[in-house]
Amino acid sequence: MIRTIINRTAGLTTFFSFCFALTCTLCGAQQAQIFGKITQRGSLDPVEFAVVGIAGTSIATETDVNGTYTLNVPIDQTIELEVNHVGFEKIVYSIDPMKSGDKRLVNFSMTIASSDLDITVRGQRVQDAGLVREEVEELKLLPSASGNFESVLPSIALGTFGGTGGELSSQYNVRGGNYDENLVYVNDFEIYRPQLISNSQQEGLSFPNINLINSLSFSSGGFKSSYGDKLSSVLDIQYKRPEEMAGSIELSMLGASGHIEGSIATGTTKSKKIRYLLGARYKTTRYLLNTLETTGEYNPDFTDIQAYVTYDFHKNWQLGYLGNYNRAAYRFVPESRTSASGLLDFALQLSTAFEGSENDEFTTSSNGLALTYIPEKKKNPIFLKLLASAHRADENERFDILGFYRLSQIDIAPGSENQGQEIALLGNGTQHEFTRNFLDLNIMNVQHKGGLELNGIGSNPSTNESHFVEWGVKFQTEKIEDRINEWERLDSAGFSIPYRIEELTIQRVLKSQNTLQSNRFTAFLQNTYTRAYWGRSEYQLTVGIRANYWDVNEELLISPRVQLLYKPLAWTSDVSFKLAGGLYAQSPFYRELRRRDGTLNLNLKAQKSIHIVGGMTCDFSWKAMSDRDFRFIVEGYYKSLSNLVSYDVDNVRIRYSGENDASGFVTGLDMRINGEFVPGTESWINLSLLRARERLDDVQHRRFKEGDSEPQDVTYVPRPSDQAVTLAMFFQDHLPNNPNFGVHLNFIWGSGLPFGVKENNIILRNNFRYSTYYRVDIGFSFNLFDEKRRLKNPNHFLKFTRKTWFSIDVFNLLDVANDASNTWIKTILNQQFAINNHLTGRRLNARFRMEF
Repeated sequence: MIRTIINRTAGLTTFFSFCFALTCTLCGAQQAQIFGKITQRGSLDPVEFAVVGIAGTSIATETDVNGTYTLNVPIDQTIELEVNHVGFEKIVYSIDPMKSGDKRLVNFSMTIASSDLDITVRGQRVQDAGLVREEVEELKLLPSASGNFESVLPSIALGTFGGTGGELSSQYNVRGGNYDENLVYVNDFEIYRPQLISNSQQEGLSFPNINLINSLSFSSGGFKSSYGDKLSSVLDIQYKRPEEMAGSIELSMLGASGHIEGSIATGTTKSKKIRYLLGARYKTTRYLLNTLETTGEYNPDFTDIQAYVTYDFHKNWQLGYLGNYNRAAYRFVPESRTSASGLLDFALQLSTAFEGSENDEFTTSSNGLALTYIPEKKKNPIFLKLLASAHRADENERFDILGFYRLSQIDIAPGSENQGQEIALLGNGTQHEFTRNFLDLNIMNVQHKGGLELNGIGSNPSTNESHFVEWGVKFQTEKIEDRINEWERLDSAGFSIPYRIEELTIQRVLKSQNTLQSNRFTAFLQNTYTRAYWGRSEYQLTVGIRANYWDVNEELLISPRVQLLYKPLAWTSDVSFKLAGGLYAQSPFYRELRRRDGTLNLNLKAQKSIHIVGGMTCDFSWKAMSDRDFRFIVEGYYKSLSNLVSYDVDNVRIRYSGENDASGFVTGLDMRINGEFVPGTESWINLSLLRARERLDDVQHRRFKEGDSEPQDVTYVPRPSDQAVTLAMFFQDHLPNNPNFGVHLNFIWGSGLPFGVKENNIILRNNFRYSTYYRVDIGFSFNLFDEKRRLKNPNHFLKFTRKTWFSIDVFNLLDVANDASNTWIKTILNQQFAINNHLTGRRLNARFRMEF
């Protein structure tokens, strides 16, 4: 990022100090002194050019490059200090009366402003309502069954839902898109998700490590050209830049994590040039998986190790390294399953005994180097960055499971003597699933990106304007080797399905072996023009264009994008507006290329989406909540979809058609309110309304409508991600007189996702829906030790820590059996029955965390 340069008259601070000193001398007054350091919360980076002053007076000073300040203050009176910096939240702090000659150390930690205004130009605030920005400190208290950072997104990000993978998955849908349509960056490096994972039980630890995160930005659509080529969203994560030694250890019934951070002084000046972050995590979900309907021996083991190191080898140059090793091993020996599903007057029971086992292993490693050039203060600052990274994934999925099933209708008539017992046998037989899938993925890329800030006063002295020009070019090479060997045999009443008298048949066979090596070229150019009319209004116009070329289908994509942000400064309310749009083209990756028969469609073209997004953000003080600060965000959007590759979803596996065979649209409305509903704690509430539709080319779709005995012709059918209503809430509270006891509630409610018949989801496409998803996780935390307790009890037995807390979490408090997917049973009479596979049940978890 470009260093923030505050546009002030160079001698302003000196002038104020001189006037104050002269006044004190003439009046014969005496002085006291306060001094200290101001840092950024989370990273402990020094905050330069922060203004520290006495409220209601002209007495003020600025922090230097190290974030330190010294301020002479009057004696024998209570002083209210104000700390201000563009882009940070204002701090107001009361100082008790001081005596002549007193000196007092007062340090401050500033929080990046959660409003829509961020810093990109001198001396003014520039709105960036296109991104939701959050810090992660409070999110660490969120009760999460997966242990992955992405589990918090439905609570804080607009239009986001976890999908059918539920609480164990790190995947998420955004505004009618699927899991593969989301961009994730960590310190400008793009992150890739596994390709072969088929259910959430196999998922381990995702890349983002919440212990290392400083801040995050999230866009649900209409994002700028500087971001990449996906259809739905961007998650941009920045890791910490530590200034001093710190660390943490966390233990729970689901695993453990720890991290260490710090800086090292080198050279004759002893300046801190080396900064490091090291994190390790371990997770096992065995405890949770034992609540599933299928009993057996679950052995999941997930490990993740990360390092982020920077070296400031010159005052203008920095070299950074980001490394990651991640291993997910999932072993399962099933024994039996008994599950039921149905309606009020018709219920099915599936009983199955198993033989065999499943052994999966997913290993990924990523390494990235970044060389950054940011010169010291210049009139028109520039930054240049060169990045190179390599990502490797070795994935294998192996299972050979034989299931002997019995499907029955059971009696559910009230008062019946046979209630709960079998009254009809619908089918019995054998289902044999065999899989040997292997994938080796290698991605290497090099990219350059840069920015130039051009500032100046306009022709009207009451205005200020600037341009921020950004550019980037990237070359990426990919090599993918894939071996697929899957088959499924169904036997019903002693007959193989499909039944042929002359031969033994297999229900489904997929065998393929593919090798694909390709190159991608991308580039973008973007200009952000900002103009401020002092005291009246401020607006920002970002215009950009992206280019993308892939040498497999030889398709050149040009994607223009525009974003307008406007803030009326003269209004009594703190309101800002956003209007964004553009063309978003997602060039195919390997999974989209693969047809259902395992062959590759090398002529597949990019999927395209035209975004139109409009919204408003309002920051206000709520009188009903004792004038505490809140934020309300509302966004409406429309996306026109073309060249779509149709797909079906089974748990977290997306099976693409491998053809550009569909078109569609998505429209919706997202709302979020967040703030201190309870003093001292932040809470978020999100409500999303969505309509996602598609149609397959050259297909006349039909649907059963309410009251119809026969399906009717329709133009559009629901997309697999069509979740009409979603309500998500992360709410925090504490005891009235003891904030050390906290309650953290995570609630998600979503209408059912659509699905269709497994082998013929075309004409009557996605004609059914899963049950409504709702889940409550609640955590009860107790703060055992922090800095406030250190002041009261310097000899506390936990004094070697900075903060220590203990938490009891209850996952799935209401013990709801949410749907994850279906098991399809087919009889010899060609009848198909869908038996729901459910997610995990209620479980208790204990967590203990120490921060040093």
